[in-house]
Amino acid sequence: MKDLKIDFQNTGVEEEAILKYSEKVAEIHNELYSKADDEKEFLGWLKLPTDYDKKEFKRIEKAAKKVQRDSDVFLVIGIGGSYLGARAVVEAMTSNFATAIPDEQSKYPKVIFAGNNLNPDYVNDIIEFIGDRDLSINVISKSGTTTEPAIAFRIFREFLENKYGIEEARSRIYVTTDKKKGALKQLADREGYEEFVIPDNVGGRYSVLTAVGLLPIAVAGIDIDKLMQGALSAQNKYAEENLKYNDCYKYAVVRNILYGKDKNIELLVDYEPKLHYFIEWWKQLFGESEGKDLKGIFPAGVEFTTDLHSMGQYIQQGRRNLFETVLNVEKSKTDIKIESDEDNLDGLNYLVGKTLDYVNKKAMEATIKAHVDGDVPNTLITMEKLDEENLGQLIYFFELACAMSGKLLGVNPFNQPGVEAYKTNMFKLLGKPGYENK
Repeated sequence: MKDLKIDFQNTGVEEEAILKYSEKVAEIHNELYSKADDEKEFLGWLKLPTDYDKKEFKRIEKAAKKVQRDSDVFLVIGIGGSYLGARAVVEAMTSNFATAIPDEQSKYPKVIFAGNNLNPDYVNDIIEFIGDRDLSINVISKSGTTTEPAIAFRIFREFLENKYGIEEARSRIYVTTDKKKGALKQLADREGYEEFVIPDNVGGRYSVLTAVGLLPIAVAGIDIDKLMQGALSAQNKYAEENLKYNDCYKYAVVRNILYGKDKNIELLVDYEPKLHYFIEWWKQLFGESEGKDLKGIFPAGVEFTTDLHSMGQYIQQGRRNLFETVLNVEKSKTDIKIESDEDNLDGLNYLVGKTLDYVNKKAMEATIKAHVDGDVPNTLITMEKLDEENLGQLIYFFELACAMSGKLLGVNPFNQPGVEAYKTNMFKLLGKPGYENK
């Protein structure tokens, strides 16, 4: 496994300007690490690759093997941080068409997701998709009362009990929730569901390397040991307080310098369709962490070359408040060589002998140059290949960078007070007791 390579040469930010933040970065670094073991702080993710619960980890692997033996479909119920990390890794590491592969050709259960919206067609489509297939469920919620997953769990718990009877249904329900309290914890204790823990000191958007993400990821046949090894490698590499030697902190600093130059929208870019939900995870991580006190860089995502044919015009010549962070996978898992065509009506014979990955890389290089020339600064993050260890590195890199970036911005990157506003209005409109006068 190679370390991630971070290239800042197209950001327009000089090393000298970055290093002016050295003292501030060291101060924040020491603050973070001094509180890492405090159960009251949301910093448990900082040492998670070292300090994770080894016994629970073994139980996760055992539960995943049971699900793989007795289920064709694994339904993961959660929203926000309770599902985006798992989905990001599962979709990055499995076929682009995993759910379309016939069951008899699938080595592992199809992992699908519910409880992340309130649309009835979506729920009914899941029920239709399950059909007569064998099913297990993983419901993920700290409280058990978050509206979207709570409704979905009520629906699919009844579905499971009608399908298998109450006793067998109990053996097919896995609960990831608070260690001691909450409605879901209370229900799991009463029904005897197998339980996994959301640590008190790890917030939802930082929780992918806990049972929240690890159980669905393991069920999909992905090596969670290697995922943690990659995260551990990043933990060790980026534990350096000296900004000069820490590219993770440099990325956080560059973001804030660009923000000071009115570059207030960051586009995370990929050239690999399997990274779609990684972008979605990243958007929550940075959006929920930094968007406070009328501050923050707006995190968005584009997928190239697809979006060059839709958003490319705006990025090239629209408002100059954008910058990009590009994810580059150095080695594709497979490749295709372009062959000669006698008629050459499409004019592509100049590419004969070249591979599709080569063309994709040249499209990336050309796009970066065009956007930089058009005043869209670019940071390039290169990973050797798309595998568990590299994803583990990338996850930890962004988590740590987000913590540093939020602190540099002057906000608390571990809370999310603004998300309650819509809930209060919704509960009042739905007639929830206690919300009549709010």
